[in-house]
Amino acid sequence: MSNYPQLKLYIGGEWKTASGAPVINPADESILGTVPHATRSDLDDALAAAENGFRIWSRTAPAKRAEIILKAAQIMRGRVEEMAVAMTLEQGKPLAQSRQEILRGCEIIEWDAQEGRRIYGRIIPSEPGMRHSVLRQPIGVVAAFSPWNFPMSSPARKVGGALSAGCSIILKASEETPAGAVQLVQAFADAGLPAGVLNLVFGNPSDISEYLIPQPSVRLVTFTGSVPVGKRLSALAGAHMKPAIMELGGHSPVFICDDIDPVATAGKSVIGKSRNAGQVCVSPTRFFVQDSIYDQFAAFFAEKAAAMKVGNGLDPSNQMGPLANECRIAAMEALVADAKSKGARVTAGGSRIGNRGYYFPLTVVADVPDDARAMREEPFGPLALLSRVRSLDEAIEKANSVPYGLAAYAFTNSAHNADRLAESVEVGNLSINHFVASSAETPFGGVKDSGFGREGGVEGLQCYTVVKNVSHLTA
Repeated sequence: MSNYPQLKLYIGGEWKTASGAPVINPADESILGTVPHATRSDLDDALAAAENGFRIWSRTAPAKRAEIILKAAQIMRGRVEEMAVAMTLEQGKPLAQSRQEILRGCEIIEWDAQEGRRIYGRIIPSEPGMRHSVLRQPIGVVAAFSPWNFPMSSPARKVGGALSAGCSIILKASEETPAGAVQLVQAFADAGLPAGVLNLVFGNPSDISEYLIPQPSVRLVTFTGSVPVGKRLSALAGAHMKPAIMELGGHSPVFICDDIDPVATAGKSVIGKSRNAGQVCVSPTRFFVQDSIYDQFAAFFAEKAAAMKVGNGLDPSNQMGPLANECRIAAMEALVADAKSKGARVTAGGSRIGNRGYYFPLTVVADVPDDARAMREEPFGPLALLSRVRSLDEAIEKANSVPYGLAAYAFTNSAHNADRLAESVEVGNLSINHFVASSAETPFGGVKDSGFGREGGVEGLQCYTVVKNVSHLTA
């Protein structure tokens, strides 16, 4: 397809072709292109290139590093339209959301680039003749693994953080949605990034991770994806004494308090839930609604969800695109069937749309009991689960009962409620009266099974550094 880029590996400053696997358009199941799979030799070349790249980049002045990184972001801003079309073709989200993701990725990269000039150490006061200084230095070669649901902004978080801290990186991006990473890397190449500082590979995820992570030159592992895979990679990294950043799955609760407008909040909730067809680790999913406003909230939510237009993301009139693959359809159908068998009511959606393309409507399931599978397992799709609660304390207890702790949302006009939520909800990110889980300048990550380490903000950049204490006796 003419507006879908040619896919290649990028190793040591050179683009390389290789055999691989097809990339499928989820809107019509057509083949867009072939994603190349790296061989063991390719990975060895990437490791050698990243080692050399680190020697160059870590000794490059922070201001010069920022200049190149900012230029790459500027190049991407100039290519938003072509990048957005490619993203929609391979991932399915509406064009408007693709554009938004690219611009968000640019904002992340730009913020990291500027903050990379301010990775300060400190001087510790001591007795005369002794100086204690603390240095923050880039950790080294980073092995980064990014998912299919955000083909550009997720790689941007890892690339922006690593490069801004002075590290080199080997990026293993998703084989299902590879174009975003290819286009991101091309922008950095065009900006003049030295060869070897940024390398891009694709291939069998387990083969690549099991080979790269134990390598002595790899000093940090960063992964965004599912909890089971994250646990395997964490164990592998730990076995080789490698620190890791793990941004894993979530099952976001939404607290709907009885002091807000239930109709207006339901409208916002439909928009938040439909983003990227619910295929977001921070997607609002478990809606705990206080009893006095439950019926109003549930009725309007179902009405707005049923009216949502689902179709090919290239058509600007469509509000939600297809799911990523056929497996997601089967997962949604199984969770809906289980909830119904346990007494829940499907008030909107609930079954696949058509038989070509992976379309599934925004589905609202009301009166969901606690023992439904969907209340315990991350749906990662367009399922909104509504539960009636008597009090905020009951909602908090239910929300905290799962092993996930990535993001949560709350709608209340009560300062007391807001303070109670901030103190008691077990998550890494709490958003009150809106559905934005993170921004470039804020730390993002989870607790419990949702992972550890942070991306974004000062805390995110610090994860790519090591602390060195220098004690100097001068007298």
